[in-house]
Amino acid sequence: MPETPGAKRSFPPFVDARSRVLVLGTLPGEESLRRQQYYAHPRNLFWPIIFALFGASVPGSYDERVRFVRDRGIALWDVVESGTRTASADATIRAEIPNAIPELLNAYPGIRAVAFNGGGARRLYDRHFARRPDLTYLALPSTSPAYARIGFAAKLAQWQALREALSGEPEIRKL
Repeated sequence: MPETPGAKRSFPPFVDARSRVLVLGTLPGEESLRRQQYYAHPRNLFWPIIFALFGASVPGSYDERVRFVRDRGIALWDVVESGTRTASADATIRAEIPNAIPELLNAYPGIRAVAFNGGGARRLYDRHFARRPDLTYLALPSTSPAYARIGFAAKLAQWQALREALSGEPEIRKL
């Protein structure tokens, strides 16, 4: 059966028993799908922000990037398992089927916070799932190059909440 035009699928989650924060995107963009890598667009600020949070430089190897986030207790996934979308525009996501996020959270009880990489991820999550009272939810600005309203420094400042969630600091803000 041919795939629907504009149909996209997410990647499997990067998660293990050390995971303490789950970062959720919406659905991989065109460059990420082409390379089969999370946050592959060269202007996406995800990797520069994550490494800056820990005072480290972004390595060229994708495997090293993934190892870095896993070693720090960060899990990666997307809210949408499959859906249609025009190019990489999150606002055009339609007919979405969500990933099995509640099952993932149940399977990895060490995850104590969910961080939304942008408002689109938060809205899609809230459309499909109820918030769990045992988790902290972080609304972070999108790292996508499409969200250029604020620059790197401002995004990094807001993403500090992820670092705080990992360190267990009590200043975590619930949504």
